[in-house]
Formats: sequence, C-alpha cells, structure tokens
Amino acid sequence: MDIARLKALRELSIRQTMAAVAEALNLTPSAVSQQITQLEEEVGVPLTERRGRGVKLTHAGEVLVSHVERIMGVLDEAGSELALIRKEIAGTLRIAAFATAAAALLPPVLQALRKSYPRLQITIIEMEPSEGLAALGSWNVDLAIVDDLSVRLARMEKTVHKVRLIDDELKVVMAKDHPLALKPSIALSELKDEEWAMDSATSFYGEFVMNLCRQAGFTPQVNAACRGSEIIAAMVASGCSVSIIPGLRLGQISQNLVARPLRPAVTRRISVAFRQGERAHPAIKVFVEQLLHTSQAMTR
Repeated sequence: MDIARLKALRELSIRQTMAAVAEALNLTPSAVSQQITQLEEEVGVPLTERRGRGVKLTHAGEVLVSHVERIMGVLDEAGSELALIRKEIAGTLRIAAFATAAAALLPPVLQALRKSYPRLQITIIEMEPSEGLAALGSWNVDLAIVDDLSVRLARMEKTVHKVRLIDDELKVVMAKDHPLALKPSIALSELKDEEWAMDSATSFYGEFVMNLCRQAGFTPQVNAACRGSEIIAAMVASGCSVSIIPGLRLGQISQNLVARPLRPAVTRRISVAFRQGERAHPAIKVFVEQLLHTSQAMTR
C-alpha cells in the first residue's frame, strides 16, 4: 500500500471532507478522492462512506487508520534514530506557534540555539493552536505550541506528546484613570456595563472570553473587534474600552494601561506538542529543552 494514500486516509479520518484533506496535503480535492479510490481498490473493501456533506470512515477504514498511525510512528522513530547516528544537530525544524506565545517565548529560544547549533535552521509559522496541532498531525510542521483553551487532542492523544511550558494568567486591562484601576483584582461581573475591545482574530480565544462573561451573567458590549493587540491597546488606553488579554501579551502593549488579575483567577496552560515517534529526535530534544528553560525563567 502506498504511504501517500495511507496518509490521505488518516487525514480524512480527522478532517472528514475531501476539501479539508486537500488543503492539509497541498493537493486538489479530486487528487485526494483518487488516492482514496485507489487505496480501496488495493485493499478490496470500502474504506469510506458519504455522511451528509462529509465523509465517514467505514469500520475497515478505521481499522486501517489505526495501523497507519503505528506505521507513521515507526517511520518517525526511524528518522530520529538516523539523526542520532549522524551525531550532529542540523537540518530544519518547523514550529507552529500562535502569536502571543511566539512573541514571548520564541525569540530567546532561537537566539540561544543559533549560538549552540549554527547548522540548525528554525522556521516559525504563525498558526492558532488548533491549526498548529492539525499541521503537526499532517507532518507539515515538526512542533506546535498550543494551549488548553482551544485544543483537544482527541484521537491524536496516542500519536502526539505534549510538554507543559507555562501557565498564562488572563488579565483585565483598562486605562490608568478607570474607576476600577485601584482595585487589586476584578470580578467579571464588575465589567458588565463596560464597552469591550475584543480579539476577533483568534476565534477560539475570543469565544472563550465571551463565554466567561456569559457565565458571569452578561454578554459584553463590543465596540472594537480587533485583529491584533495594537488596536486593543489603543482603545483601552484611550478609555474607550476594557479588555481581557493573556498575561504573556502584557509586555507587547502600551505602558499607559493598568492590568489586574481576574477574581477568581483564570489561566490557560501553554504546551509544546510533537509526534510521539520523534521524542528522541536530537533537534527536537534540544529545542524543547531550551523552550522549557526559557519558560521557567519567565516564571521566576
């Protein structure tokens, strides 16, 4: 059986539409469909069935995917062992990272690794956590920095390993002359009559904050749906809005703001994920070790 066709079937088990698989594998939907058809001809049983607008795997398809995941894990392990034999940390690592974590954590990591391993090339690709995890499962990246607000490993639990990096506490930000600025902490219910600048680029994060507010008994009135921290900071500093931002982002915004913890505190766990079969890969090991060192230094 052809490895490319097996990978296409595994992607289909996760993404459930030919179009989504095609996007992940940089193919056309018709090419993906042909690969699945050819694979079904090779094995002699139906592997998929239509389910509404999507595609569902048959029992035979699920059985085959479970074997595919083991096969790909073995190939990852083989690549790791060969890298160990070469006794040199070199090549390219592709890192998927969402903007807040990438800006706070990755520059010092890359700076340190560039000095110690000049032949190791690291490429950062900005992706939201769910996108990064999907790219990891598609072998489009080597590691993904994720959080626990928007990512659930689900069926990838057996094939992906996560290492906890840092717990990032969410903060309320407001103008320095805001009436609540003198309080040591703020309950969400105290913000029910405020206007909000909300992060709209990160749909999972924005929805998480919206849900926090709803749980506190109100729906926030949004007067700025923003695609980056610059507009949020400007709206808050001017006194036009309040917002909730990750603690890691505080270093990227204006000093004209006041940040206060929520009461009760709300945190998100940030981790780095990589494929189980590459846990021993030397380049991945040194990257994760440096990332852990940097994360721990930030909490001291």
